[in-house]
Amino acid sequence: MSLTKTERAIIVSMWGKISTQADTIGTETLERLFLSYPQTKTYFPHFDLHAGSAQLRAHGSKVVAALGDAVKNIDNITGALAKLSELHAYILRVDPVNFKLLSHCLLVTVAARFPADFTAEAHAAWDKFMSVVSSVLTEKYR
Repeated sequence: MSLTKTERAIIVSMWGKISTQADTIGTETLERLFLSYPQTKTYFPHFDLHAGSAQLRAHGSKVVAALGDAVKNIDNITGALAKLSELHAYILRVDPVNFKLLSHCLLVTVAARFPADFTAEAHAAWDKFMSVVSSVLTEKYR
């Protein structure tokens, strides 16, 4: 699945706004993930998962930074996320379904923060982008 020129433009344009609130969006996305899908907490037994905790904020920042790398390398997302894919597949052994759950929570968070910008076209582009990211992160499982 590849992104069209229009979809890429939407992703890059919205990323300009998202990146200004990256830490907050990352934290809120993880809070939403853990509240909506509590089974995902099992990968973080050593974290303080209370809303706004330092560990949650730090990991949320890492998640959004990785998405930033994917946006900056939108023509080579596989290369940009290769090490992250290996880490999650071989070392952390994260169930691949969790990337889809995280993607959904990110979309909801972005839609809530930028309702005027998150049009149906933007939603479709971001959904497709996050599907590509999820696919890249799970390709080492195959």
